[in-house]
Amino acid sequence: MVVRVLREHTGHGSSRARTVVDGDFVRVLLHDTLTSGERALAAAGNPDAAFAMRTALQETMAAKLVAGVEALTGRTVLVSFSDHAIDPDIALEAFLLAPPA
Repeated sequence: MVVRVLREHTGHGSSRARTVVDGDFVRVLLHDTLTSGERALAAAGNPDAAFAMRTALQETMAAKLVAGVEALTGRTVLVSFSDHAIDPDIALEAFLLAPPA
């Protein structure tokens, strides 16, 4: 689901993704998520612009990601965390779930 939402917003998913559910914590590690534009900015010596673009994309995707995790787990997401690195190209989406009803 996270890869699908990423693809909808950026035009491609990731080359590798791993999801781990540990009690109330769901985390998804994604590899190779940067768009060609973000990679070009970083290669041209402007990684801050690439980072800003990715941050804006992650903020735009947040509501869909939370809704997807809630639908899949049947639990409410209390808070979500999203971060990424430019080099290496790795992103993390993490969700803290409310206790089961």
